[in-house]
Formats: sequence, structure tokens, C-alpha cells
Amino acid sequence: MATSKARAEWQGSIKEGKGNMNFTGYNGTYSFATRFENEEGTNPEELLGAAHAGCFSMYLSLLLTEQGLQPENISTLAIVQVNKDDIGPFIQSIEIECEVKCTGLTHEKLQELAAITKEKCPVSRLFAGGTATIEATAKLL
Repeated sequence: MATSKARAEWQGSIKEGKGNMNFTGYNGTYSFATRFENEEGTNPEELLGAAHAGCFSMYLSLLLTEQGLQPENISTLAIVQVNKDDIGPFIQSIEIECEVKCTGLTHEKLQELAAITKEKCPVSRLFAGGTATIEATAKLL
């Protein structure tokens, strides 16, 4: 199967510092203010939301195609809510809003396939837990 890579760099302290995230076709800066204070720019949660929306759209397209349907357009918005507890910030919820244009698709069938997609798309599975191991190494430069 496929392997993807992304890189992030951070320079400076948490509040005054800034970072850069990049991967194929994307390069963007981020900071404390873009993450926690609504300053213009990106943040990790926004990129996770984009990944989830993209994965959801593609998986739903797969299911529609397997039903013999030909989706014209699938537009998915992921709303990522961050909260804070005694450990620190955490992703509390992700709300998916999806609009589909597909001739022959009924509301009932869309609801059925969207529910399957929510459970089975790879990013949903990762967020639900249990599908990925995370290993971390660190070295001093």
C-alpha cells in the first residue's frame, strides 16, 4: 500500500515562535496565534480536518460507484473542535458535513452510505482509535 510523508519545523518559543508544514503540493506556516487565537494562517487541526474531509469524500465516492452510481460532485466540510482539559489541548470532535450531487441517489441510500463511510474511511478509523501505531524517535542536533 501507499506511504505518505509530511514535514513540520518549528522555530522559537511556543507563543513567539513560528512553524512551517509541508508535503507534496502544500507549504504553509503556522503559529500559536493561527492555532489558538484565530489569526489567519493554518494549524495542525485544520490540516487534519482537510485530510478527513478528503478521505470521507473519496470513500463515499467508492461506495457510490460500487452501487452502480456515478457521483458528479461530493463536497465535504470537516469542522474540528479543539478543547482543553487538565492535560492540555485535545481534539474534542470532528463534525462532517457532506453534500452530494449524484443522479439516481436517494436520501435514504446517501444516509446509509455516509454512515458506512464515517465508520470505514481510513482517517475516520484512525480518529476512532485502534488502527495505527505511533512510534517516535528524537535526536539532539
